[in-house]
Amino acid sequence: MKDVLDTLEELRRGAKLGGGEKRIEAQHARGKLTARERIELLLDKGSFEEFDMFVEHRSVEFGMEKTK
Repeated sequence: MKDVLDTLEELRRGAKLGGGEKRIEAQHARGKLTARERIELLLDKGSFEEFDMFVEHRSVEFGMEKTK
């Protein structure tokens, strides 16, 4: 059971990185915050519960299949 929970936690950490560390750094380099960072600032601590954290887009228009 612990292995399953460890795997789930690892998946959550990966999902929270969004597009990856490079994209987060690019946002910060432009003086912007990520969506999750903005949500954390906007809402009271502990009041936000994210749903569908593992959903990925299926769009293939405009080369989006390469951005997954």
